Amino acid sequence: MATDFQDPFDAIVDAPFDSALSERYLVYALSTITARSLPDVRDGLKPVHRRLLWAMRLLRLDPSQGYKKCARVVGDVIGKYHPHGDQSVYDAMVRLAQDFALRYPLVDGQGNFGNIDGDNAAAYRYTEARLTQVAIDLMDGLDEDAVSYRPTYNGEEQEPELFPGLFPNLLANGAAGIAVGMATSIPPHNAAELLDAAIALVDDPAADPMAFVAGPDFPTGGLVVDPPAVIAESYRTGRGSFRVRARWSIEREKGGGWQIVVSEIPYGVPKGKLIEGIAALINDKKLPILADVRDESDEAVRLVIEPRSRTVDAGVLMDGLFRLSDLEIRVPLNLNVLDATRTPRVMSLHGALAAWVEHQFVVLIRRTEHRLGKIADRIELLDGYLIAYLNLDRVIAIIRTEDEPKAVMIAEFALTDRQAEAILNMRLRSLRRLEEFEIKGERDKLEKERATLAALLADPKKQRARMKRDLVKIRDRYGPETKLGRRRTTVEEAAPTRDIPLEAMIDREPITVILSQRGWIRALKGHGDLAAPETLKFKEGDGPAFAFHAQTTDKLLLAAENGRFYTLAADKLPGGRGFGEPVRASIDLDGGVGIVALLPASRAAKLLVAASDGRGFLVPAADVVAETRKGKTVMTPRAGAALKIVRPVAPADDYVAAIGDNRRMLVFPLAELPELARGQGVQLQRFRDGGLADARSFAFATGLSWAMGGDSGRTRTEADLGPWRAARGAAGRMPPTGFPRDNRF
Repeated sequence: MATDFQDPFDAIVDAPFDSALSERYLVYALSTITARSLPDVRDGLKPVHRRLLWAMRLLRLDPSQGYKKCARVVGDVIGKYHPHGDQSVYDAMVRLAQDFALRYPLVDGQGNFGNIDGDNAAAYRYTEARLTQVAIDLMDGLDEDAVSYRPTYNGEEQEPELFPGLFPNLLANGAAGIAVGMATSIPPHNAAELLDAAIALVDDPAADPMAFVAGPDFPTGGLVVDPPAVIAESYRTGRGSFRVRARWSIEREKGGGWQIVVSEIPYGVPKGKLIEGIAALINDKKLPILADVRDESDEAVRLVIEPRSRTVDAGVLMDGLFRLSDLEIRVPLNLNVLDATRTPRVMSLHGALAAWVEHQFVVLIRRTEHRLGKIADRIELLDGYLIAYLNLDRVIAIIRTEDEPKAVMIAEFALTDRQAEAILNMRLRSLRRLEEFEIKGERDKLEKERATLAALLADPKKQRARMKRDLVKIRDRYGPETKLGRRRTTVEEAAPTRDIPLEAMIDREPITVILSQRGWIRALKGHGDLAAPETLKFKEGDGPAFAFHAQTTDKLLLAAENGRFYTLAADKLPGGRGFGEPVRASIDLDGGVGIVALLPASRAAKLLVAASDGRGFLVPAADVVAETRKGKTVMTPRAGAALKIVRPVAPADDYVAAIGDNRRMLVFPLAELPELARGQGVQLQRFRDGGLADARSFAFATGLSWAMGGDSGRTRTEADLGPWRAARGAAGRMPPTGFPRDNRF
């Protein structure tokens, strides 16, 4: 018995695995790029969107007609044109209907099509839809052979390769998609601005669209805050991004309070997710000046943001929210599209608009040629009707008597086959309307139109004039004075968000900082008496080392004997109850290293630092602030020496006074000290024995003052310091009479 069975192994081709894999992957990649993910520059649509609108058109879902269930549309699309998942098709349809996703919706939805909070649409068995006027404009010309058609995937139907309408959908509605090895991201723009730019390109192909297109125009409004030069560069290259902020205002309340109201949020940000992000900032205390956020939205967006107190600066608060939340985002621009040859490439704004205008001229010519063909067909029939009218009795006789009247009429009256067929197909009631005057009138009108269209095809100047007229007509439909056409997004340059100063994040309150000799630190509320009993309360065997007034917004500098400086946040210090906490628990400082100084970083712009061997220098206070608990090395004392002096330098100070353990005092100009960020410094004073006891800066004209002994609280001032004045590094001489015996200023 004969059989057609063929061993499948006979069809196996021996080929390298890498080449076979790469060839197949390339086919898949090209299919994804050209037939799924990238829009066409001429109509701005991907195949799924084009097939959706085409199916709805065939279902006669015009704006003037009733709605039909989305399930019906999805079924037609996946059954006839787009053999993919029903959910993916429905998701694409939902997006075409969302007025917060598309600047100019192409589908008019009825039912739950999702919302700006991020909620999903209802299932397609519940929702209904029809086309919008925008979609009708986009498909205008499909009945006039304006574009080519191709067979559907199974060859049973025909579908248009693209849409011919005069609506600039690619840039007006934007697009986003991820293909293989490439992606596209095009924000929406204002159609009236795009049409103005297109009209300019019709006259001058080198015209700059940036003269008309200010920037993106998002359906959700907001502000584009990039500089014009950045926007222009993005449009010139086709790649870049736009900084988009929410629109906000301040609402004043009785009593001096206020709140911030956000009325427009950035494009593509779900409102629910945005509120969750802001609430997380409050819970995590990442923005302490923010107290609460509420959603008071109805059809319009209204987010209410409450500051922690009325003294908070609104600009600082919003800068913080712009930095830390989605109230400011970057919308990417990657104008990667399929050109007229179905080749993917990145275009500039000018290139994309010019390609669309070029496509519209092709459509104009094809529609004109189609109309000329229709006119020729009609004139041919009218000529036949005129012959029938002039020979009506003979025509009737032929029809009544001849078995093959068509052939006889063709032979007798020199008719074409179409003319004879049209006469034979006429109804009897039409005979009474068959008058010579009407036939000739219609024929003359068509001849005139044919001459006009022929002249249009022959003259590029007339084509440009016609194109401009058509563009102006549709531009009026989407003009800035219309509800749909008015610009929603404001384009205005704004400064980058500022770093939030510490003072803005913390309530400014007075405190009294106390550090004991054993390194226990605490902060009492208020600027109390430094000699009060609660200030002098210490553990047994401990005593005061440093006590001073500060603010909770201050950063405190702690200097250790090894030359390292540490930074403490005043608002993070332990409270005044008890004895406080060991300061070494907050910083990496060994227990055997002594603490030399503790002072607010804001007390002076510069510090005088000196080691026990008499070497020292000036250092900017800002340079010694450390960001980590490990601190920062500022002075590197020589072997056997240690950091001993850290004193703030007042703006009026112009001299330095130094005194050694040998009770010798020296005064020299402050300018002789170098300003360093780190090092050993230079010799302040020369010692024969011992080391440096104390040093400080002062204003020479004012003189030196020191406290007199006892509890009198009196001070003594030495105004004439000439005898002690010398060059830096000198040995000095005995201090003035009455100078403290501990050699401390």
